[in-house]
Amino acid sequence: MPESATSARQLPRGRHGLPREQVVASQRERILIAMAEAMVENGYVGTSVAAILKRAGVSRETFYEQFRSKEACFEAAYERAVQNLLGRIEDVSGDPTEPEPDGMARMDRIFAAYLQHLVDDPASARLFLVEVYAVGSAAISRRAQLQELFVVRIADVLGARTDEQRFACQTLAAAISAMVTGRIAADDLDGLLALRVPLLNLVRRGGALFGDALLSADESR
Repeated sequence: MPESATSARQLPRGRHGLPREQVVASQRERILIAMAEAMVENGYVGTSVAAILKRAGVSRETFYEQFRSKEACFEAAYERAVQNLLGRIEDVSGDPTEPEPDGMARMDRIFAAYLQHLVDDPASARLFLVEVYAVGSAAISRRAQLQELFVVRIADVLGARTDEQRFACQTLAAAISAMVTGRIAADDLDGLLALRVPLLNLVRRGGALFGDALLSADESR
């Protein structure tokens, strides 16, 4: 489970002699986690800077030393959430150019890691899936860029080479996004995990619709 804002990289009390860079990094991490946690209760619009400060245990001066506004803090929290998610997917997806005995095994790992990450850190998941739409056009544009990165990863793994196959991967990613967003908004974490098998079956039935890698896997059996 992810750390809370009050426990993340908590600094020693009193004079600790830590480098300034380490102190700033600890404060920043706590602020970003606090931003996500506060929005679970009140949403982006209803979350004040004061609420973030209380959760993070930092001063208003410290906050504005790092962020010019609440929106800038959200942008940084969003990037943190995105990089954590992408890192988890990268850890399990492997090199798409390397063959596997089971062509669906890589996709299964990706779906499992993606959904489990949302369950493990629902506050961050809500931040980049739900609250992003309340922030403004720039944040929504960044959300679209994230989805495209997911499309690229899926297309690479499935061997999507034609325009039609890449469009199918875009459609798959959009459908996944809509389904997980609804479940995060409803706090249905069990429902999130339950998506893995039907999504995997959908890709399996689609075969070459999504990419040549699945067709090759089927023909090799």
